[in-house]
Amino acid sequence: SFPGLPRRAHRPQPGSEPVHLAGARGALAARGRSAAEGARRGLLWGARGAEPPPGGVAARSAAHKRYRRLQNCLYNVLERPRGWAFIYHAFIFLLVFSCLVLSVFSTIPEHQKLANQCLFILEFVMIVVFGMEYIIRIWAAGCCCRYRGWQGRFRFARKPFCVIDLIVFVASLAVIAAGTQGNIFATSALRSMRFLQILRMVRMDRRGGTWKLLGSVVYAHSKELITAWYIGFLVLIFASFLVYLAEKDANTEFATYADSLWWGTITLTTIGYGDKTPNTWLGRVLAAGFALLGISFFALPAGILGSGFALKVQEQHRQKHFEKRRTPAANLIQVPWDTCTSPWGNPTFHLGLESLHSSALMCHGCRWEAARSPIRLPIVITP
Repeated sequence: SFPGLPRRAHRPQPGSEPVHLAGARGALAARGRSAAEGARRGLLWGARGAEPPPGGVAARSAAHKRYRRLQNCLYNVLERPRGWAFIYHAFIFLLVFSCLVLSVFSTIPEHQKLANQCLFILEFVMIVVFGMEYIIRIWAAGCCCRYRGWQGRFRFARKPFCVIDLIVFVASLAVIAAGTQGNIFATSALRSMRFLQILRMVRMDRRGGTWKLLGSVVYAHSKELITAWYIGFLVLIFASFLVYLAEKDANTEFATYADSLWWGTITLTTIGYGDKTPNTWLGRVLAAGFALLGISFFALPAGILGSGFALKVQEQHRQKHFEKRRTPAANLIQVPWDTCTSPWGNPTFHLGLESLHSSALMCHGCRWEAARSPIRLPIVITP
């Protein structure tokens, strides 16, 4: 030892202390563990050292599992429907479509009275269904970690489709409230608020697959679309201006440049209302030339988007095919690693090698000679 430093306590080696001291040390350790366990149970069950009720922990665990299973099932039905869950979404679609059809018939004088009565009943049913669905959807979102707690629920409620659900629900309540008042304002409110519920058709695609596909196609071909629109816009401006200069004195339909822009837009997009037509020969020649030139650029975006959709669908089919083939390929690769721990002389290794050849033959449909090609495997030699 060194002067000025405390003497370190001598700790006997495991085999150097007497047997009776080792037994006493073990008994003290066991007693300490039992005391700690008793304290933990006291904190959990109220009384210090009291035993929990028989089966209490298991019962609470089973109830919690059932709770989470129900929450997860409802979340999958509402947010990620598969199989029989499409029946519920088909029912919701029929309700929304029926409401839209009745809203159209309510604007026809011959069917207005009957359509309003049926629509009032249907609106009441949809308020009940959509209200329960909104509450269940907010509750079931707790199965995801990012949506747990009141902050997570609020984060889920701020999603665009949840906001649309809330707007539709409020609009339905307003329609019912206006219909039960029976005053002059009720009729105009019904007609205005019912068509606000067209947003119900948007909520059918809750996962946004349609909008994601459209956005990916537009983003992938953005340069081509911008080029086509830019050239088409230039053709529209020049054609409208030249026809305006040729027709402004002889034709009252082209009194302003705005009238000429309207004519150019309708003509170059091949709509052709026929409300404005050039009368002079110069105006007609300019209109024919710019129509042939501009229609080619205004029709380009349709072809670009069509080819982009076709390529995207083909890519999705290729990805699905890859997902189907990935599992057999992974099994084929893992067979050597499952058998490489055995020595080369072990019959187990030869059996695994035969199964590897059989898997290669069945999965890829190749010839027996190709499946018998040499494969380099790591060798593990056990003593």
